[in-house]
Amino acid sequence: MKDTDYLSISTRVRAMENRLFGRERRERMIDARTDEEALKILAECGYAEPEDLSVPALNRVLTRARADLFADLRSAVPQPALVEVFQIKYDYHNLKVLVKAEALGEEAARLLMAGGRYDPGALADAYRRGALGDYPEALRRAAEEARETLNASGDPQAADLILDRACYEEMTAAAKASGSAFLQGYVRLAVDAANLRTAVRCQRMGAGGEVLAGSLLPGGNVEPRAIAVSRGGELSRRFAGTPLEKAAELGAGLTAPGAGNLTGFEKCCDDALNGYLSQAKRVAFGEAPVVAYLCAREAEATTIRTILAGRKAGLSGDAIRERMRESYV
Repeated sequence: MKDTDYLSISTRVRAMENRLFGRERRERMIDARTDEEALKILAECGYAEPEDLSVPALNRVLTRARADLFADLRSAVPQPALVEVFQIKYDYHNLKVLVKAEALGEEAARLLMAGGRYDPGALADAYRRGALGDYPEALRRAAEEARETLNASGDPQAADLILDRACYEEMTAAAKASGSAFLQGYVRLAVDAANLRTAVRCQRMGAGGEVLAGSLLPGGNVEPRAIAVSRGGELSRRFAGTPLEKAAELGAGLTAPGAGNLTGFEKCCDDALNGYLSQAKRVAFGEAPVVAYLCAREAEATTIRTILAGRKAGLSGDAIRERMRESYV
């Protein structure tokens, strides 16, 4: 693929960026006098207005918007794998729900999410019938292994790890298939961020190196083995010179049990990913603006949920702002 193949969609995405939930709209929603006034700001960004501030109502609006966006851009980009990278995690979310619901004998339908590559209902039906033969090998293999592991061990975290590995395996493969070096770099950085978070949490719990090594994901810029044997300042040095350097410095100081709140560390990890995406602002046309826009819309949904949940909980504007991540626009 050539940059010029993305000339038309890049131009369209730049226009769509004007409706993103940026800093100005974010501040207006936080400071809105009423919930009705806050919800009207969603309409400015192209969302349907939810009937109320309840979690189910908001999720319906955001989920529908996400599914529509993926369908729209997937049909518009020269290489659909560019969009599939962002859809894959919803397929694996649904698999996690199905595996656990089956083990508990509960209904999964209400927790399934639209927006993946596959219809949630069709995936659920195929999983229950053991008929995943038409799905990717990585997904099929992971679903079977997670099911067997949960049934044998009763450990949902072990099942989740199996599915997470397959998820990132598919994301890495799709990023390569897209031909986008920018997207491949983003996926590697996302793996690094996931591994850094895992390392900090495991060390806070006093987990040994073997436990940590078994919990890390392949495919990042920093080797999992190097992360697994690092403690405190060593962990920080592993990420020196990378976008996660600041986050690793914060995390290294939080590895002792009860060392402090992880909120700032988590925010720093997310801000590192946003910093990487900001490079797309200097690209006139190509796949990078499309990738950055998809990520911005994902982050936008999180920000909207955070603000509206904070308002519903009666938090002050400053308390809500402390939870905000850096914005793409």
